[in-house]
Amino acid sequence: MLIEIFADLICPWCYIGKGRLARALDLRPGLRPDIRWQPFQLNPDMPPGGMARSDYLALKFGGLERARQIHRMVEETAERDGLPLALDRIRRTPNSFDAHRAIRIAAASGHGNAMADALFAAYFVQGLDISDHEVLSAVAINVGLDGDALKTALVAGAETAAVQSADALARQMGLQAVPCYIFNRRYALSGAQEPASFLPLLDLGVVESAPASTAVGD
Repeated sequence: MLIEIFADLICPWCYIGKGRLARALDLRPGLRPDIRWQPFQLNPDMPPGGMARSDYLALKFGGLERARQIHRMVEETAERDGLPLALDRIRRTPNSFDAHRAIRIAAASGHGNAMADALFAAYFVQGLDISDHEVLSAVAINVGLDGDALKTALVAGAETAAVQSADALARQMGLQAVPCYIFNRRYALSGAQEPASFLPLLDLGVVESAPASTAVGD
C-alpha cells in the first residue's frame, strides 16, 4: 500500500499529523505501507537563509499576539497527543527547500521516512535550523547515512528539479494546505486528522492491494 504525504517540515500540523498517522498504523500492525514524503513549501518565497522567527510570525499572523494564540492551540494539541514540542526553542524560520531535497536523497537508500521523522524532531523539538547543511548532515548521520555525502549532494543540486516539480504538481492538484495524505494515488485525506479517520482508508487500501482470489475450478 502506497501512502504519499504532502507536507512541509516547518508545519506544526504536519508534525502532529505524522504522529496521528503513526498511531493509526499501530492499530493495523499487519500493514507495512510504502510511505513517501512529498514536498509542499508553505513559504516558497522565503529567503534562502530564512528569517527571524519573531519577524516571520508577525508577518504571517498579523502580530505576535495572534501568533501566540495559535501556538497555544498547537501546544495543547501536541500535549494531548503525547508529542514533544518546543516552539520556544525556534529562533529562525528556515527555508525548507533543502530539507525536502535531503528527504529525497535519503529516500534513494530507503531512509526517506526516517529522515522526515528526524527533521521534524530537529525543528520542533530541538529548534534547529533545518536549512543549514551542517544540521542536515548531522540529521543524516543520526539516521544511518553519510553526512558528508549528503552535503556534497546538496551542494551539487541533487533533487532540486524533482522537489520543484513535485511542489508544482501539488499546487496543480489544488493543494493549498498541508498535510494531505494520498492513498494508492486514489484517495485523499487532508488535515491533521484523528487516528480513527485514517482507518477506513487504510483498510480500503489493503483490500485494493490484495491479489485477486483464484476462481473455484481454476
